[in-house]
Amino acid sequence: MSEYWNPKTELLPREDLRELQLAKLRLLVGWARARSPHYRRTLAGVRPEQLRTWADLDRIPFLTREEWMRSQDEHPPYGELPVVGPESAIRVHTTSGTSGRTPLRALDSRKDWAWAAEMWCYALWAAGVRSHDVGYVAFGYGSFIGFWGLHNGLERIGALTVPGGAQTTPNRVKQIVDFGATVVASTPTYALRLAAEADALGVDLRNGPVRTVILSGEPVVAETKAIIEDRWGARAHDTAGMTEISTVFMFEPTGRPGGSHIIEDHFIEQVVDPETGREVGYGERGERICTSFGRSTTPLLRYRTADVVVKVPSRGPRTFDLYEGGILGRVDDMKLVRGTNVYPGAIEAVVRGFGGIEEFQVRIERRGDRDEIVLCVEPAPTMGDEPWGRLAADLGRELADAHEGLRFHVERAPADTLPRFELKAKRLTDLRPAPTTRSA
Repeated sequence: MSEYWNPKTELLPREDLRELQLAKLRLLVGWARARSPHYRRTLAGVRPEQLRTWADLDRIPFLTREEWMRSQDEHPPYGELPVVGPESAIRVHTTSGTSGRTPLRALDSRKDWAWAAEMWCYALWAAGVRSHDVGYVAFGYGSFIGFWGLHNGLERIGALTVPGGAQTTPNRVKQIVDFGATVVASTPTYALRLAAEADALGVDLRNGPVRTVILSGEPVVAETKAIIEDRWGARAHDTAGMTEISTVFMFEPTGRPGGSHIIEDHFIEQVVDPETGREVGYGERGERICTSFGRSTTPLLRYRTADVVVKVPSRGPRTFDLYEGGILGRVDDMKLVRGTNVYPGAIEAVVRGFGGIEEFQVRIERRGDRDEIVLCVEPAPTMGDEPWGRLAADLGRELADAHEGLRFHVERAPADTLPRFELKAKRLTDLRPAPTTRSA
């Protein structure tokens, strides 16, 4: 049995893969120009036959989240991106809304949803999921797109699929055990929460049937993934998707190439300097720009995702490029504290390197005329004062070393007081007052 879901394209030589992408791009531009009010305007000066080389991508203007949201506000509820109205669609899903802003709404046809499941099959198959597996989806099944596509992908492969919606965390753990799940899908944060709940219930996950944990919904650093693998006794696989495309665009195979493969026969993924918009080379950090070939109802051309990534060439038989370390964070996640750049992912990488930590939160605040950063840590309930003192000192030292000497105030939180997250975790809060502007 092949280790590739679609060996014809996953093993395609790079030059042939590039030609396939450009051919699909020409079809997509023609489709969007003819049917979408938004693209009829923005692509007015772009003809499909002009798109012959990779450099010709620059002819296509970027699409931003702000443009999409403004289109929804001005032409509610779906805006002008879709090529059809709701009467021709079968599903609508939204972003999670964790930012507190109006969520994006995306329409899909039956064909779109079949394609979304197909993309998940690339990821699931590469992680070793087969028809004999029992997949448990630890997700609330609301309007947020979340793991809907993964559920359909499990079914497409032929695995017995258990939807874990409308359950408390203890009940989900019990269902995982009762159904003999071999594959569990969740966000990285919720995988840790499920493991903690299993410990509290006396469930031995390490020696249970779960052998694969599929992670998605938020960036996962290597240190957190290692903890998940240890607590579950299973191999964890990173994936990433977004509501704007309805599915995943990258996956981490069992071969552990040191990154996640981009599904390049169905996407064009560019990495650009977020300031200049110019494409950067292999190995350089930048912002993801996504063009999707599969979602016909709501086309996506050169969408600025605000995801921070580093693209590198494939290091194995599969020719798809890799995102080294997956999604590294968000362009807008970076905070400036007393002249030092602070990224949530960098903090998590340090914190998860220590044992005995149940949960943590980061708070940036103004104290007098000085910005301060506070790490609030909830240690294991059994940790005494002396071990806590050593842990706090070591944490503060390593965080300072990783952030150009910036001092972190490390505080202890009582047991079970910090928030737990089922979906996307939000662990950094900036409480500093917004800068004021002087009137002329």
